[in-house]
Amino acid sequence: MASKEITASGFVSVSKDITESIRKIIDKSSIKFVRGIKLDTKNGKTEDKILVLTTWRLYFLAPKIPTKVETTFNFLEIRALNSQPEHQVVIDTDKSSYSLRFESREHLNHVVSHINFALSRIFNNSIFAPSICHSDSDLSEGSRKYSPSSETSVETQRACGGFSETYAALCDYNGISCKEEVQWDVDTIYHSQDNREFNLLDFSHLESRDLAVIVASMAYNTWFTKLYCKDLRIGSEVTEQVLHTVSKSSSLEEITLENAGLKSDFPQKMSVALSENPASVIHSLNLAHNSLDNQGVSNLIQQVCRLSKGLRLLNLSKTSLTSKGVVSLSQALCSSDEYSNSLLHLDLSKNPGVLSGEDASNLYLFLSQPNCLVHLDLSGTDCCVDSLFGALLRGCCADLSFLNLSKNSFSHRKVKDTLPLFRQFFSSAFSLTHVSLASMKLPPDVLRALLTGLTSNPHINDLHLDISGCELRSAGAAVIQELFPRVSSIATLDISDNGLDADLLTVLPALSRHPSLKHLHLGKNFNIKNRVLDEVLQKLVQLIQEEECALQSLSLCDSRLRSRGTVLVNALGSNTCLRKVDLSGNSMEDIGAKMLSKALQINTTLRSVTWDRNNTSAAGFLDVARALEHNFTLQYMPLPLSDISQAYRSAPERTEQALTKIQRALVRNNQTQRFSQRQALRLHQGLVTSTAEQVMERLCVRVQQQVCLLRGVGEMEEIQAAKQVLKEARNSRALYPSLCELAHVLSVDGPVRQRLDSLAGELAKAADKELQVIVDSMVSLCRELCPLSSSAAERLSPPLSSVSERVSIPRSAIRTALMERAAQDIHRALEEVKLSVVSYLTNSIVDQILQELYATHKNLTRQVSHLKCWEGTCEDGTGWRFNRHRDSLDITDEELSTSIDTIAIKKHSSRTRRIRPVSTRLSLCDDSSSSPPPSVPSYSSPLSRSASWEGLSELPTQGLPLHHVTRVRPRPPRRHKGGHIPSERHCSENGGISPLDDGLPDFYTKRVLPDSQLSSLHKAHSLRRKKRRNMLAIFGFRKSRNQTLSHPGPESEAEVYGDGSHTVATAPTGNG
Repeated sequence: MASKEITASGFVSVSKDITESIRKIIDKSSIKFVRGIKLDTKNGKTEDKILVLTTWRLYFLAPKIPTKVETTFNFLEIRALNSQPEHQVVIDTDKSSYSLRFESREHLNHVVSHINFALSRIFNNSIFAPSICHSDSDLSEGSRKYSPSSETSVETQRACGGFSETYAALCDYNGISCKEEVQWDVDTIYHSQDNREFNLLDFSHLESRDLAVIVASMAYNTWFTKLYCKDLRIGSEVTEQVLHTVSKSSSLEEITLENAGLKSDFPQKMSVALSENPASVIHSLNLAHNSLDNQGVSNLIQQVCRLSKGLRLLNLSKTSLTSKGVVSLSQALCSSDEYSNSLLHLDLSKNPGVLSGEDASNLYLFLSQPNCLVHLDLSGTDCCVDSLFGALLRGCCADLSFLNLSKNSFSHRKVKDTLPLFRQFFSSAFSLTHVSLASMKLPPDVLRALLTGLTSNPHINDLHLDISGCELRSAGAAVIQELFPRVSSIATLDISDNGLDADLLTVLPALSRHPSLKHLHLGKNFNIKNRVLDEVLQKLVQLIQEEECALQSLSLCDSRLRSRGTVLVNALGSNTCLRKVDLSGNSMEDIGAKMLSKALQINTTLRSVTWDRNNTSAAGFLDVARALEHNFTLQYMPLPLSDISQAYRSAPERTEQALTKIQRALVRNNQTQRFSQRQALRLHQGLVTSTAEQVMERLCVRVQQQVCLLRGVGEMEEIQAAKQVLKEARNSRALYPSLCELAHVLSVDGPVRQRLDSLAGELAKAADKELQVIVDSMVSLCRELCPLSSSAAERLSPPLSSVSERVSIPRSAIRTALMERAAQDIHRALEEVKLSVVSYLTNSIVDQILQELYATHKNLTRQVSHLKCWEGTCEDGTGWRFNRHRDSLDITDEELSTSIDTIAIKKHSSRTRRIRPVSTRLSLCDDSSSSPPPSVPSYSSPLSRSASWEGLSELPTQGLPLHHVTRVRPRPPRRHKGGHIPSERHCSENGGISPLDDGLPDFYTKRVLPDSQLSSLHKAHSLRRKKRRNMLAIFGFRKSRNQTLSHPGPESEAEVYGDGSHTVATAPTGNG
């Protein structure tokens, strides 16, 4: 052992060897001060010791090599520190008292200042910090630099109010290791996000003792204002530190300990802790999902009321609250006017029976007083709802925004007496945004009063009304049908699980007439037979396809639509209003996923699709993934966990591949909106022109045939006018692409781009000017704070003052921001407007051409009819030409007018892109025992057609009787003997039995061809029939439609004449 070295003043000298020995037992980085001292002993003698100060601890070491620690204690153990003459200081701790004498006054000041500074950083200058006594003499100038009240203090620069330092000191005080991850998370994550809410869930992986130290670190912290813990069971150690923090903190405002496993006496203990802290600013308490003592809750509420900010939020949901507890709570709430002026959020939900008796009148008394409640949740409390609204009407009309009364009941005896108050509340409320009456039996009179009250309320809008699971059924559906279209304040409606079923046929039209309905929930209302389900889905398709439809989201979750739900999925492709759909829980299988993929490829408005519990395999997910490769607008599609788990069992690689593609596409869509403008043009062009071109083509063919027929015999002016109309009709085919090309050419280097170019230069100059002002101000501040260093920096090369001349924003950055970002957004908006203009011009011109073509066709038809007289006697080719075109010229007024009316309706809509027809596989997979489809809807409205009928108005659909344009004509004589079917009767159009001579009187009153030409007509028909037999022999798999629609027989056949514009069906006859 080496001998100790003594200085001239008699103190131990700290040699290099001793220093090295000290560093072996104490962390080198934490050592702040090392000096030799004289330590007084109990017998009045002094001993030489080495004093070592670290960041948070003091050590006394033996002056020998190797040295060892004899005494140590944390600064938090110090209760008093008194400096005395002759460079002496007395330190009192919890366990002992130490008298130290230093070699100089400077050493003493350094030690005292270091301890004071360390304690100030732990306690953040709190009023609860321990008081340290000093001598009457002032501290030296050198010691003041450690004071946090000094001008050079770095107190304001500490991350999150110095939480990490307090945490490290407490870890050292409690003898546990300091977790660097806690310090890093707080200093980096919390600080960078300016997060004032400390969430214990972020450190739930640590032990209970570590969590206790973390909570204790918040006691004197001024950064954090919220303590949050949900669904994390905290032990008694953590609970005690929470109470300690409540008793000491002067910045904690909100405490959330939801489902934290608190003991029943916690409210009483917290009440005591609050009484010890007059500086507490707590105003929000969330103790939900904990079993608490009722009396303790009442005492806690009274104590919080005495605080400076009062009580703003109280959540006692599912806390085993009893009716007696409600009485105590209500008395506490009524005991002071502070609650009426401060309480904004009250949640007593999920406490069964708490409001079922007469004791609830105490709470009603508080609610009836003028208050500022914004959020009230009494769901699941067995509250008598109709008795509540009298109190709400008197005290809560002004500010109440959220009202949840679900899972309660109405008193059927008193409901008629309280209906006026119920209706008056909803007509008088000023701020309602969310009302939930879900999961209770809602009588029709109550629903009527609710809707009537909302109808007469001019103050509220964008209301969320939840009346799901209310057993509305037919009576409620009738009320909705009658009153809902007049309620303009509802933006979100949830009527799921109400047993509406077939009544949706009347409810959906009422919803379609609503002007402000944006979000609709219809799930669990489709427990109906297939035939009615098809009609309901058609109504729903019609609802979302209407031009005036304001819906933005639609939920059909858990409706078990199965494959029939693909009718709605098909409609999503052409829909332009919905931004969010929920189709989960419908068991649509892979065919539903395939239909969804086709819809996503052309839809440009959907932003969110929820698809789960649909029995989708890896193949279905791959279809959706391929579709998203061409969809640049869908941004959110939550993982279908149920379907993924099933698909992964059978095909893990394909499922993982599909999900990877889907997630990659969604990430791409969230980064930028890169929807192809060419794709938009193609989709819009199909929307505008596809149906119109079909009708125009049919009219052009007929007018052209009439012009050829009347050439040389008709009026030349009308024929020339017809030719001009035909020319314009042909030119109109190029109208849409020509207008789009013109708009594109003119916008390549248009005024917008030129203005952005000039604006980029102006912005660059403005940015340089602003940057120069900022840099000059910075340099001036540097000269003011550090004049000597700034003067020295001026002599450098380049000088400090020239920094403003050497910095500038790159011109390319500004140009990129304008031309690649702002320009794209402006260009996208321009493209949308241009598409709308092009479609409007195209629709207007095409509609006018169709009207002119139709008028020309009617005019030429009249001229053809005038030629009948002399065509019978004419022996040249004119008569034969008339016969040859006779079939193709016969087109009914009903058919043409319907087509033109259809286009006229469609031209005013930008949302009526043709719905994709239902897949053939779906029709084949339908249950054969299911009911036949409903009858054909009227053709007057294009939206009433099935998706499979769109564009097929001329052809019969499966399971329906054939519609014959020429059904009023007599049937041609047969060339062979008939079968066993009687000749006197045949099947009428609707499937009934009608006489054979039905229509003959009407036929003979019409103008028909002469008998001399009938034989040639019959020969032509026979020739066509023979050619068709040959064709059917080649394509042997094709069967006559008549065989599937009527009784099979060897003599029955279906014949198609003309160019496909009409169908003639011949029934078997009994004679040749």
